[in-house]
Amino acid sequence: MTAEKIHQKRARTKIVATVGPASREEDKLAELITAGVDVFRLNMAHGDLATHEQVLGRIRRLSEKLGRPVAVLADLAGPKIRCGEIPSGQVMCKAGEEFRFVRGDRSDKPGELTINYERLVDELRPGDRIMLVDGTIRMEVLDKTEDYVRCQVMQGGLLRSRQGVNLPGAKISLPAMSDTDREHALWAAKNGVDYVSLSFVRSPKEVTELKWMMSYHKSAAHVIAKIEKQEALDQLDAIVQAADGIMVARGDLGVEINITQIPVVQKQIVATCNRYDKPVIIATQMLDSMQHSRLPTRAEVNDIANAILDGCDACMLSGETAVGEFPVESVQMMNDVALVTEELFRDRPTAPPPIKLNENLRPVTQGVVFGAVHIAQQLKAEMIVVVSHGGATALSLAKRRNSTPIVGVSDNPETLRKMCLYWGVIPLAGAPTIDSIQLLEHIERWGLHEGNLNRGDYVVLVAGLGLASKGHNMVRVHTVGG
Repeated sequence: MTAEKIHQKRARTKIVATVGPASREEDKLAELITAGVDVFRLNMAHGDLATHEQVLGRIRRLSEKLGRPVAVLADLAGPKIRCGEIPSGQVMCKAGEEFRFVRGDRSDKPGELTINYERLVDELRPGDRIMLVDGTIRMEVLDKTEDYVRCQVMQGGLLRSRQGVNLPGAKISLPAMSDTDREHALWAAKNGVDYVSLSFVRSPKEVTELKWMMSYHKSAAHVIAKIEKQEALDQLDAIVQAADGIMVARGDLGVEINITQIPVVQKQIVATCNRYDKPVIIATQMLDSMQHSRLPTRAEVNDIANAILDGCDACMLSGETAVGEFPVESVQMMNDVALVTEELFRDRPTAPPPIKLNENLRPVTQGVVFGAVHIAQQLKAEMIVVVSHGGATALSLAKRRNSTPIVGVSDNPETLRKMCLYWGVIPLAGAPTIDSIQLLEHIERWGLHEGNLNRGDYVVLVAGLGLASKGHNMVRVHTVGG
């Protein structure tokens, strides 16, 4: 019997799936959970709050029905800059042509474009780049007046009304959250959403402000900072420390910086998160071809595997599950790729402690965690069980990337759902957390029933004495059937 048998069907790398028209019905959500989804993403840029609330209710009901904690992430749209209305609905921008961005919401004059960011004319400078339609069209600022910015098309393409605009390198004064974002964050707080992600983060201060807002409204939601701007990379360590987790949002990031830098930058971000014990999600186009195909490309399979080997905690599906033709198959494929890739972790040494302890984790707890991992490896234990009221200890265990499966228990349902994002942690609902003997008896019954344990197996328990202690100062080894 091997230590990874508990994961014979479910990968240790967590799967985040975006909900959309292809997946929002209850039967489809149930299929996705069964296929391997750990966290559902609500894209607040699409759909209204009534629809999101309906989907959230379905996820919570299914979680209870299936007896499986499932987390929900509300992804705030952020201050997305877009082109205004184009009189004919679209215009072909040819290389070498000149266009002017003018003030206002609309212009009927040929060669003039508008944008929904009113300070654009004031803040752009000659030499700045303007990227449109996810970088398909590239313009460069030639000069400006009080009323317009004159640009030349460096790379052409078809531009339609309301399409996205990126201004890499330009110093703009847009707030981190729009009024709509604040409304959505308040909704997330009131409805008990587990994670809220902040788009286009530029500084740790923006992350701190959202965390304060969620706390003020009595929300325990963790804040995920999306890295998609050069300004965020310039302050990466500080942002990682301020946030509860990080998302590598490769879509806009690949427009804001040179696309050839993405693989290296992704590895740097993941390594930084692991040094600080923060969960990290890799997102965008992981199985993009599966929106219309039952099988992915070889490159996509390699992409997932390399992200896992780098040390990410979760991989995210966007259009694949939101609007794709094969949402369930996409989740199954990601789970299967992860299962094969994770076989390599058996031969890897345990990751060292973080360079900076989590503010919610005491030094003694950190030492106990590291010791428990080595005890489990020495004994070839089949399972580590961690009692974690807030989740920090379970996260620290996950970040050690040991080969022993981890079962997280808590008296707090919100904590169990947060564990859904932690690599290798299986949140187990309904386990007693008052007495260690009762807990181990429960784990033994559950493990034997599910086929995860056999008589004579070792289980390592990490907890506080009496399980009521605020710190984790106890490691206990239990023999199944002993």
